[in-house]
Amino acid sequence: MSDLQIRNLRPEEIAVAIDWAAAEGWNPGLADAACFAIPDAQGFLVGEIDGEPVATVSCVNYDDRFAFLGFYIVRADFRGSGHGLRIWNAAIAHAGARVIGLDGVVAQQDNYRKSGFQLAYANIRYGGIVTAPPKPPAEVVALDKIPFALVEADDATVFPAPRSAFLRAWINTSGHVGRALLRDGKLAAWGVIRPCRTGHKIGPLVAHDRAAAEAIVQALLSNADGGEVFLDVPAVNREAIALAGELGLKPVFETARMYTGPIPPLRIDRVFGVTSFELG
Repeated sequence: MSDLQIRNLRPEEIAVAIDWAAAEGWNPGLADAACFAIPDAQGFLVGEIDGEPVATVSCVNYDDRFAFLGFYIVRADFRGSGHGLRIWNAAIAHAGARVIGLDGVVAQQDNYRKSGFQLAYANIRYGGIVTAPPKPPAEVVALDKIPFALVEADDATVFPAPRSAFLRAWINTSGHVGRALLRDGKLAAWGVIRPCRTGHKIGPLVAHDRAAAEAIVQALLSNADGGEVFLDVPAVNREAIALAGELGLKPVFETARMYTGPIPPLRIDRVFGVTSFELG
């Protein structure tokens, strides 16, 4: 068998990894590639044999302390030959001394532990069709009308590293719709919905409480065209689980959120929807 050659995916090639993730059932967003390329242009890797891609992985360095790993996929006809381990090691090397996070398939937890990852909590994807969502409250406004500094500061309470450029793109990308709720001039909740290969996903969804999160969901659902909706929820946030159930959404699958080391204290109780299993 020919040697595996590992190189960086150019931004316009990230769609390869996203297409493979779609084939694995991860249901990426239609405009994810352009947004995912922003935090770390060197963070996406491909392994090739004779110029043909056989493995992918991403390890996006957000700052000098934190990275997030995703898109770890080896083509089915090339598995069991060590290609996955080689590209995995290249991704880990790209992170250097940073703490690395990932949302991994639950069945692979033991393998991730061997690489130094420890379970933090589970994330559960809920999906389904929400029938006749109630009218959103008048206090909900377009997210891009809110001073970005407020969103940036609020995101810092729920994510381990700054991701300003990524958030700007995520909010403003064509097809993405963001909504926010203010209480007494302060940001109480905000979220984004985007079209995916199947239906729409809501994420991130960040809120002080369930009522605020529900107000944002109601506003976002008006952009879902009545199709399937997906929400990725930290299993440790009981209010978020209750909201998903109230919407009539059912568990679709589960991931293991794992880290290689300590991260800053985060308000997971305020995370009602994860931004992305691929980038955190």
